[in-house]
Amino acid sequence: MRQVSIVVAVSLALVTHQFSQEPSDEFATQLVEAAIERTSHEVTYDGSYRQIDYPGGDIPDGIGVCTDVVIRAYRGVGVDLQQAVHEDMSAAFSAYPTIWGLKRPDSNIDHRRVLNLQVFFLRNGIKLPVSDNPDDYRAGEIVTWMLPGNLPHVGIVTDQRSSDGIRPMVVHNIGSGPKLEDRLFEFPITGHYKYDGSK
Repeated sequence: MRQVSIVVAVSLALVTHQFSQEPSDEFATQLVEAAIERTSHEVTYDGSYRQIDYPGGDIPDGIGVCTDVVIRAYRGVGVDLQQAVHEDMSAAFSAYPTIWGLKRPDSNIDHRRVLNLQVFFLRNGIKLPVSDNPDDYRAGEIVTWMLPGNLPHVGIVTDQRSSDGIRPMVVHNIGSGPKLEDRLFEFPITGHYKYDGSK
């Protein structure tokens, strides 16, 4: 009987230890809060090329595109995607798309391109399944879509739910500034990632 008790005690200790090692949701919570905060900003949709500082550079707050919502949300939790993407592209330039004809990384624009962010999240984060099940999408995760006209798009999954309580809402900028909307499944999903700033 004593041996059984010892086995049970050890098993409970292992289970407790296992749960204590589960990653914290604190980063995801903070990222969602930063993303939702972006919806309070008035932003004119403008993806034109601009010279910006490096690291920590940004275009004027009153302009931006979908990628700028993601970049600024991550900046809100202390992660500089401009620097992270630039360093990764400098280390593995051939892993990134070449459709823009660049011969070397460009810290002014590389992080502001959805296709580059997809490669970066794939290389440095966790690739998650793409599905039509809303329960597969958790707060703080990144989703990319393909809009009509073959336009790549990106947004952040939040902890807010659609009016019917079924789908997680996303923060994104599809042309009218950062918005919190029920549009997760409105367009074909091309990528699903989790990135907490670590490598």
